[in-house]
Amino acid sequence: MFRQDKYKNLAETFLKEIAGRHKIHIRELYVMPEHIHMSVELPPHMSQSKALQLLKGGLSYRLFKENPDFRLRYPNGHFFSPGACANSTGYATVDIVDNYVRTQRDIHQQLLTTFTTGSPAL
Repeated sequence: MFRQDKYKNLAETFLKEIAGRHKIHIRELYVMPEHIHMSVELPPHMSQSKALQLLKGGLSYRLFKENPDFRLRYPNGHFFSPGACANSTGYATVDIVDNYVRTQRDIHQQLLTTFTTGSPAL
């Protein structure tokens, strides 16, 4: 869905607005064509599942509101799949997570090149 820069930019803008409203600090954000990577700091009272609910639900709501044609592609109103990955980390590994999110373009490009060119026979 985020293959077009227009939608990628909208997603980034909306996620920043939603995060700011709920006091979620976005450390790193990278919108891939089919998924999103984020490194965030949550307020002490907020659980990971609540943060996912706010971010995924808020982004979905805003995208459908701003683009009524999304209902044609997603008639049931489900923009995201039900799954997600959320992990907590100590301060020692925060930089590692941030770097992981920051380098996703390179990692996915390498994977795409490997899958399209094939690998040597075993």
